[in-house]
Amino acid sequence: MQDAGPRDPAQTPALTTPTPRRTPLAGADLAARRRTGWLVTLVLGGLTALPPLSMDMYLPALPQVTDALHAPSATVQLTLTGCLAGLALGQLVAGPLSDRWGRRGPLLTGMVIYVLATAFCALAPSAGLLIGVRVVQGLAGAAGIVIARAVVRDLYDGVDMARFFATLQLISGVAPIVAPLIGGQILRVTDWRGVFVVCTVIGVLLTVLVWRRLHETLPPAERHSGEMKETFGAMRGLLADRVFTGYVLAGSFGFAALFTYVSASSFVVQDVYGASVQTFSLLFGLNSVGIVAVGQLNGKVLVGRVDMDKVLGAGLVLIGAASVALVLLTTGVFGPATLPEIAAALFVLMASMGLVLPTTNTLALLRTKRSAGSASALIGTSSFLVGAAISPLAGVAGDGTAVPMAITQLTCVVIASAAFVGLCVRGRRTVEGP
Repeated sequence: MQDAGPRDPAQTPALTTPTPRRTPLAGADLAARRRTGWLVTLVLGGLTALPPLSMDMYLPALPQVTDALHAPSATVQLTLTGCLAGLALGQLVAGPLSDRWGRRGPLLTGMVIYVLATAFCALAPSAGLLIGVRVVQGLAGAAGIVIARAVVRDLYDGVDMARFFATLQLISGVAPIVAPLIGGQILRVTDWRGVFVVCTVIGVLLTVLVWRRLHETLPPAERHSGEMKETFGAMRGLLADRVFTGYVLAGSFGFAALFTYVSASSFVVQDVYGASVQTFSLLFGLNSVGIVAVGQLNGKVLVGRVDMDKVLGAGLVLIGAASVALVLLTTGVFGPATLPEIAAALFVLMASMGLVLPTTNTLALLRTKRSAGSASALIGTSSFLVGAAISPLAGVAGDGTAVPMAITQLTCVVIASAAFVGLCVRGRRTVEGP
């Protein structure tokens, strides 16, 4: 399946954001369109950041929820698991629906349901009801993630799409950094229910902005006109493309290495290597800034100058080298490891994700034009499910060792690299010739 190239300008729908396919405008019209375009960029970034923001803002409140609802901590943890499962599965529904009915309708529906579910979270009288509503919140919030990616595919091709994904990563990448801080500050003036009230307000604002500023980007002529069975059947066609599948697998296992770090780093850095809470927070923030900074370097400097497959290959090599270093350090091959050594290896590993994750998204979406929603759904669902399934392996030996985390991350990188080389590189040569 090959990319069909730029769409005929005559078929391009009316948009509130500039695209590479538009005829250049002059003077004030061009400036106004650019300002509107930046607003749409912020909206798309907000849509991708809102569900993770909802997850991370809630983390500091978990002890309060346990006490307030008189539930064991293991039960309260299921409120996170339920939301994550909803985010994964919801993308499989919202993506194909947006290919059938257009982007705007399913997105607005998902956002309205998300707002209602988040408001009900603030009112939940029991842990069981909170878990159920969190699942609905995740299912609805998934529409923002998957359709935002599909909208980018509608608007951009090639280099421009890669650069736009880098910009989205800058916006959505800030969310996990600031979310726990925002949640902590909210808890200073209210209780855990106030966190969901704030998320509800943010959801309402985003919904209004989507309604007012984000116009339809998929014209009727390019939608799937058959039954929903045919729409969902487009996923089978995408998975039959070995190159597309290779990029999805490479991105998913790269994300799993990242998710393993997120789930295990606090125990490793604090319990194993004796860092304080403040030191861990600083290192976590630096690693997050590293991902965003390298992502911007990729989008602003490398894209358009270096082949994207080479960028992806370089990112996988860097992550692999950092993972090998972590295995050697944590197993004590060269003697007891120090916190600065572990922190340096983790920084290289995390920062290199700025080369891998946006590039795999771009290269996968470039394989399709008419099924961008379905493609986006497969990318997102695979990433969430693989990450959720693999990250617990980092704790199989307890909290007193970092070896499982390092081995899990190395395994993820090996699988990601094998998928890239075996399915993407060789697949291109088989289909397209040397």
